[in-house]
Parts: sequence; structure tokens; C-alpha cells
Amino acid sequence: GTDEDAIIEILTKLNVSQRQQVLITYKSSIGRDLIDDLKSELSGNFERVIIGMMTPTTMYDVHELRRAVKGAGTDEGCLIEILASRTNEEIRRINENYKLQYGRTLEEDIVSDTSSMFRRVLVSLATGNRDEGTHVDGALAQQDAQCLYEAGEKKWGTDEVQFMAILCTRNRYHLLRVFDAYRGIANKDITDSIKSEMSGDLEDALLAVVKCVRNKPAYFAERLYKSMKGLGTDDNTLIRVMVSRSEIDMLDIRREFLTMYGKSLYSFIKGDCSGDYRKVLLRLCGG
Repeated sequence: GTDEDAIIEILTKLNVSQRQQVLITYKSSIGRDLIDDLKSELSGNFERVIIGMMTPTTMYDVHELRRAVKGAGTDEGCLIEILASRTNEEIRRINENYKLQYGRTLEEDIVSDTSSMFRRVLVSLATGNRDEGTHVDGALAQQDAQCLYEAGEKKWGTDEVQFMAILCTRNRYHLLRVFDAYRGIANKDITDSIKSEMSGDLEDALLAVVKCVRNKPAYFAERLYKSMKGLGTDDNTLIRVMVSRSEIDMLDIRREFLTMYGKSLYSFIKGDCSGDYRKVLLRLCGG
């Protein structure tokens, strides 16, 4: 049999680069591949968490994106979540590794798997070309806000390209100013306008961009909440967020979760999952 507790105990104490070291040491001292051994011994969601933890950060994103587009059906939520929340540098590494791993570009897969304006937003985000500076031009922010208003609320129909051009390329500080100015012009929040002007995947994608600009940990807290609330669990999302954010902003996500939902993330996972799967997620959650 397998000592699952020992596996959880050891792996959750290490960070992702130390786990890579374990892989190498395991191979050199035992002459076997640890990932293969884990796969043969473990199963289900527990296996998926452990394998995710053993995968370098960028490669984990690459595998998830590939899973989202390959085969029948597309996991749009996964594409949106990763592309809207990663930095330019992270996206650049994802693109490089995706090409190396699959012999085709991420963009090619997005284009063949999605359509219309939603496709254009994903392609734009996948270029990793957002301004990451801190400069805010007040006059331009006002002008952007006016543009967004005229592209949506003010006219019959919506000019989605304007939304994409502004939301997917401007820097964070500039956009925060734009959102403030927008509220002044439209008398409503930019998220409410996106909800009333768009629908489906395009709406989800642009909302994700706005949420990540405002407060990334809160965005992930909401993703986690939605993955567990109600009947059934969206394990793909739960596993991905817990594994991919565990060393980046899990403490912030936990804090936002408690503020937003009045319950701790820990108690939510505890009530929603079971067995070794629950144990390892609780260790990733901490607290």
C-alpha cells in the first residue's frame, strides 16, 4: 500500500523548486521516475493535486491550457483565468514552453478552439503585451472612460473592440483611474456595464480582466468559492487555483475569501472535499 499521509507531509513542506530537486535526487538514487511512481500509486483528484505540485509553475499552466483546448469541448473558464491573471513575463514563459511541449503555439490552439470576439480577447491577453508601468495620464484616463461609455452604455449595440483595446493593454494604475472616471460618467460600475452589454464567454473574460486589475486575490477567492458552492465541485478549478497560487498569494486569497463570504477558505474546503484530497488541499491552504 501507499503511505498517503507521508507523501502529503513531505511534499507540502517543500516549495515547488525544492520538489524539483526531489525529482532529480529520486531518479539518481533510485533510478526511477518519481512522477511515474506517484501516478501508478495514486488516483483521482488526490493524484491530480500531487502531480500538479510536482510540476514546475510554468509547465503547470501550460498543461492546464492544453487540457482546456484539447479534445471535445473547451474549458473556457481555465483559459480566461490563466490568461487574465498572469504577468507578461509569466505569459512569455508559458508561450515558449507551450511551443516546445506541443510543437504548436498557444495562439494557434486558441484560434482553432474559440471564436469571434472572445477569441480576440484571448489572443490579445496571450501576447502578454500589457503596459506594466505605473504611469497614469489623467486626461487619457478620462478619455478612455468616455470611450468605454460611448462604446457601450451610450449606443445601441456594443463596440467590443474598444473595450478590448483599453482593458487588455493599459497598465493597472491607469485602469483603476479609468474605472473611477467611468463611474462618474456612466453612474454605474464598469462591471455592471460589461454585464449588461456583453454575454457568455466574452463577458466572463472582460470581467476577469477587470477583477484581476482591481484585486487579484479577490478574483481567485471568487473562483474558489464558485468552484465549491452549491451541488457538486468544480475540481478542475479548485485544484488549479490551490496548486498554482499556493506559493504566490494564498494568504491574501484566504483573507479576501473570509471578507467576501464570511467563512474561511479552510472550512469551505473541509466541508466540500474528503479523504486524502481534502487533506492535501487543506495543507496547501494552510491555517
